[in-house]
Amino acid sequence: MIVLKCNHGLQGTVTVPGDKSISHRAVMLGALAEGITTIDGFLPGKDCLATIDCFRKLGVNICQTGSRVEVEGVGLRGLRAPQEVLYVGNSGTTIRLLLGILAAQPFRTVITGDESICRRPMGRVVVPLRAMGARIDGEGDGNFAPLSVYPVNGLSGIDYSTPVASAQVKSALLLAGLYAQSATTVTEPAVSRDHTERMLAYFGVDIRREGLSVQVRPASGLTGRHVVVPGDISSAAFLMAAALIVPGSEVIIRNVGVNPTRTGVIDVLKAMGGDINIENLRDECGEPVADVRVRHSRLRGITIAGPIIPRLIDEIPVIAVAAAFAEGTTTIRDAAELKVKESDRIAAIVNGLRQMGGDAVALPDGLRVQGGRPLKGAVIDSQGDHRIAMAFAIAGLMANGDTVIGNAECIDVSFPGFAALISTLGANIARTGESDKCIEYKNYG
Repeated sequence: MIVLKCNHGLQGTVTVPGDKSISHRAVMLGALAEGITTIDGFLPGKDCLATIDCFRKLGVNICQTGSRVEVEGVGLRGLRAPQEVLYVGNSGTTIRLLLGILAAQPFRTVITGDESICRRPMGRVVVPLRAMGARIDGEGDGNFAPLSVYPVNGLSGIDYSTPVASAQVKSALLLAGLYAQSATTVTEPAVSRDHTERMLAYFGVDIRREGLSVQVRPASGLTGRHVVVPGDISSAAFLMAAALIVPGSEVIIRNVGVNPTRTGVIDVLKAMGGDINIENLRDECGEPVADVRVRHSRLRGITIAGPIIPRLIDEIPVIAVAAAFAEGTTTIRDAAELKVKESDRIAAIVNGLRQMGGDAVALPDGLRVQGGRPLKGAVIDSQGDHRIAMAFAIAGLMANGDTVIGNAECIDVSFPGFAALISTLGANIARTGESDKCIEYKNYG
């Protein structure tokens, strides 16, 4: 158990762990490249470590020490048949992107994950991969893991329009397209995160973007590179929200990735009245990076819907928490995707806010939060969802009374050292008990 106590605002300059999405992709492309790929700033969370484990089982030599990773690439056609089932843990990114790579391999592979992964829909990736010629079987006609991927006589490029904007679906098809006999084009209804496209280009792949479409041509090979992973904006979002709602706060977060397909959370928090400034903007390894300065602000409710949703889908839990401290009503629509994340996040957010005395209502494709009601401490079950755990940890900073987050170990999926980092900004942390399975947050009195 970790107890946080503080009687003043959050103050200081910090960095957050490396971007989870970029860390996954750097390992994957490094494995498929020729030569050595070095990765600095890698996120050593459970999800990204699952990606490393899968590629090791596929015959790739990977040395990982903390946030430094060295991958000895085997080339596009150098992967070897694994001697055991590939296990992705709780990582949806690992299983969906890896399906695109495995679909083109000359050997059979079985891939699965934990109980949560086995409930999450895989058909959105499996169906278009089958259209390319892949042979994938699994539960529910391939809609659920475990999934078996069989060798085929080559893949064909396709033109595919995704029903929803999904970086995981798009990325799986682009990775399969590296092996196809013709170009593969993916068109989305709105822009999703484009880390895969940027990194493919950085590794020397012929990738073309036009509007909402991206096309990859068959690749002859990738070249190993040095990748510097910026801080994850999804992790930084929790600190942004904390600084905005705790009076007297001013926090600077260094080296944050500010890819335009990911900065929806900044746009929304600023629209809510947040004092957020982007400083020292620069480019590193094809990704925009900056420092983010956040000061306590008086927030107001807004409506969040439409094309911006894919740019902030992972940050909605903490946006909803910020909305609970805003004046007026915040309505979030077009976010039904939240129901099939690590948990049903719509239900988890609404239930958690209600437990704390907040006013929240679930909508068919989102939720509505009425701000301005004082929150009270409560015992919150994270349901093993790292973003739910952290979002309600932030809520607990300003709640009346103590807030206990159950199953808090799931935070290590994306933000190892989360509680310790907050302590550097002014909160006092006391560990009690033998584990951190619960985190108790005492309010900023």
